[in-house]
Formats: sequence, structure tokens, C-alpha cells
Amino acid sequence: MALYSPFSKEELTPQPEKILIKKRKGNLYIGIPKETHFQEKRICISPDSVQTLVAQGHRILIEKGAGEGAHFSDQDYAESGAEISNDTKKVFACPIVLKVEPPSAEEIELMSPSSTLISALQLKTKHTTYFELLAKKKITAIAFDFMRDEHGSYPVVKSLSEIAGNASILIASELLSNVNQGNGLLFGNIAGVPPTDIVILGAGTVGLHAAKAALGLGARVKVYDNSITKLRELQDKLGQNIYTSTVQPKYLQKALMRCDVAIGAVRGKSRAPILVTEAMVENMKDGAVIVDVSIDMGGCFETSEVTTHDHPTYNHKGIIHYCVPNIPSRYSRTASLSLSNIFTPYLTEIAEAGGLENALRYNLVLRSGIYLYRGILTSKSISDWFDIPSQDINLLIL
Repeated sequence: MALYSPFSKEELTPQPEKILIKKRKGNLYIGIPKETHFQEKRICISPDSVQTLVAQGHRILIEKGAGEGAHFSDQDYAESGAEISNDTKKVFACPIVLKVEPPSAEEIELMSPSSTLISALQLKTKHTTYFELLAKKKITAIAFDFMRDEHGSYPVVKSLSEIAGNASILIASELLSNVNQGNGLLFGNIAGVPPTDIVILGAGTVGLHAAKAALGLGARVKVYDNSITKLRELQDKLGQNIYTSTVQPKYLQKALMRCDVAIGAVRGKSRAPILVTEAMVENMKDGAVIVDVSIDMGGCFETSEVTTHDHPTYNHKGIIHYCVPNIPSRYSRTASLSLSNIFTPYLTEIAEAGGLENALRYNLVLRSGIYLYRGILTSKSISDWFDIPSQDINLLIL
């Protein structure tokens, strides 16, 4: 008769020994330089976030005047516990440098060897020399526009796209007023007055939030996109049925002829596809408004030309064009608060893990944004774009 054993066969089999590795919390020293890029007014950390990080034992060194563009004073940061410095070199010498725009060649020279850079990358504006300069200093670099979460979305890009979508409607409503030589139309649906007609090209995050804002003001909205899935998701998120269609030139041209505002919100792999020809623009109503949010990828209207925040519009055959890249910078305080809300938890996680290297082992969002690890290129997309050899980040951090 077999003897009864309280232990299962698996429990009696020798098992490999597991060693518990305790995370050692570390203190971060973060430098926030003043943005020098043309018309860039945002900052990655708000005074409230500084207060949170300082309370956790971290040091924040901010260059004097870095928050002025977002209407945060040096006093706001000082009262939150940040150190304020006039010395740009000292700020860039911090172990972690956090900024909105990618650093210039001169700014990279100021960085300490083996330090960490967290910023946007804006791949299409870069050259091979940019990566060579970072590699020479063995910099570990994270592009926040590459960071992808577990749902497959890009948290920073999505947040800024939400701002751009809402802003595009607010900008259009300003341009329609008499003050800005528009047709004197009000977005709101006033009793007895036909609503303003809006055409939105693209059903992504920008298009969704543009549609939300326009509907909230009482406008009549039509959305065009070649993805039926995106159009279906947009209607589900809006909670109501609006006119949607794939991009068919015949129907799109009719809609553009009747609309008061056209919003361009489509993206492409290398540039935005041109969906509206010059002839289609010239057939629009006199005084109609085009806001081409896609201008940072070349624009989706054939008549679009890059403008600036100082001189944001031009008139082409009676059609007002607004083609300013980096629309979120127009609302710098809101954009800065949004960025700060995203970065603060990640900085806390890095500290809790005992440093970036440990955090990369388990935080897939941070790992997805890294493109240089100790000077070694780890991004395949950059490798393919510039024909530079790269290595798999998963093999480097084991």
C-alpha cells in the first residue's frame, strides 16, 4: 500500500534557488535648462511637481527664467524647493537633464559624460552628427515622443495631440471673427441661425478632440479618414453619430465647398499625405479658414506653408491659412502641466528602482523610449533611417 505524503511530487523535486534582489531607492539630481529653440515656451516640470520630487529627497536645479514662457516664475520654483542657477553649464552638467526640445550641439557639449538625457527627439529634424555627439559622451538618451505604454499608445504624444485638437477649434473660432478679418461667424448654434460647418481630415487623437470641441460649440462636423476602424472608434468616443466618410475626392470637395473651417489632422510615415489640392482650396468659400495641424509633417493641404506664432496666418485666394507647427506651445502653461503630470511619476519610479538602469529592467514604457544606452544606439528606426548600426536594448541591460 502506498504511503500518503502531504507534499506533492513537484514540491519534493529540487528547485532552483531564488535570490530576492532588493530595490535600493536612489536620490535624483535633475537639471532643467531654459529652452532656446525658436518660440518654445514649455517646461517639463511644474512648481507643484518640483515640490513633490524635493519632498522625496531629490534635487532639482533650474536655469533662471526657464519657466517664464509657461508663466512660472523663478520664485514659484524656489518656494517649491528647486535651486535656481544663472549658470547654464552647471544645469547641463547634472546627472539627469530634462527638457522639451532636443539639445543643440553646443548644449550637448555642456553635458557631463555618462549622464542621462530625457527630451523629445523629433527624428526628421536630426542628422547623423547629433547621435555621434551623444555617443561620444556615452549619453543614455530617452525620447519622450518614442515612449509607448502597455496599450500601444504614446502618452506624451497623445497628451499634446489632445491640446492641438482642442486648440485648432479655438484658433479657427478666433479667425472667423471680424476682429481677425474673418466672415464674422460664431461657432455657437444660435436659434434660427444655421450652425457653422466644420470638415476634419483625420480621425486620430487630434481629430477626435477637434470634433469634441466643435460639437461642444454647436458646430456641424464631418470627419474624413481612410481607416474605418478609426472612424468607428471616433463615433463611439463621441457618443453620437456624426457624418464620417473615407477620403473620396468627389465627396470631400463638395464638403470643402460648403464648410466654414477645415482642420488638417492626418499623419504619415515620412510626411503627411496631401489630401486637398490647390484647386479644391480655391473652390472653398471666400473667408473660410484652414488650420493645418499636420504642418509639422509637411501639411495635408497643397497650399499650406509653415508660419510662426508671431505671424500665424496668410491669405491664399481668399482662404485664411493657419499653419503653425508646435501648436501646444501656444498654450504653454497647459502643455507644461500636462508634460509634468506624465514625467513626475516616471521620475519617481526611476528613483524607487535605484536609478535608470534598474528601472529599465522592468519599466517597458521607459525602455520603449530609449534610443541611446551609454552611447550605444538601441533604436532600430533610427538605425534604418540613418544607416547606423544598433544593438538590442534588451541585451544591454541584462
